[in-house]
Amino acid sequence: MGDVILGYANYWVSVVLLLSGIYVVMAYRNFVRKLIGMSLMQTAVILFFISIAVKARATVPILEEHATLIVPAHYDNPLPHVLMLTAIVVGVSTLGVSLALVIRIHKDYGTLEEDVLIRRMRELP
Repeated sequence: MGDVILGYANYWVSVVLLLSGIYVVMAYRNFVRKLIGMSLMQTAVILFFISIAVKARATVPILEEHATLIVPAHYDNPLPHVLMLTAIVVGVSTLGVSLALVIRIHKDYGTLEEDVLIRRMRELP
């Protein structure tokens, strides 16, 4: 039983992060907290994809001059890492835009609570 938990710790951390992000998005009505929950979910997905892309005792795919036999199983695939780096950049960018929108919503309506904001929007002509 301990092997299952400790052997797959990175997967368990991904699951806990994903579930906590889902909980934060669904349980709280504050927009900033919802953005934090979405960021937790994004972190969980990135951690999961990086975890499944790693091979034990693999090396970087750079050929040396004296390499005679190329065995693909001995090399890491750089594509998942590059894609997750791109996902991190896109996630930071969308988080920045989302925070800017939250600031604008707070300036216009004076609140960041979802139910109060919906009520105030319905009161407008």
